[in-house]
Amino acid sequence: MGSGIAAGLAALGAAIGDGLIVSAAMNNIARQPARESAIKGMMFIGIGLTESLAIIAIVISFMLM
Repeated sequence: MGSGIAAGLAALGAAIGDGLIVSAAMNNIARQPARESAIKGMMFIGIGLTESLAIIAIVISFMLM
């Protein structure tokens, strides 16, 4: 049961983090449209890192089971 809760919290944290990253990127693109490609590149790197941390947390929770 504990590993299921840990996996759920990892997924929830990743979803919240992705939302914050995309929100900040959209605000920055609205302020500086000329730097859209650089901002999008950094956004995708941030989303990738956030998702990888969630996957690692889920794998660790299953290993502890």
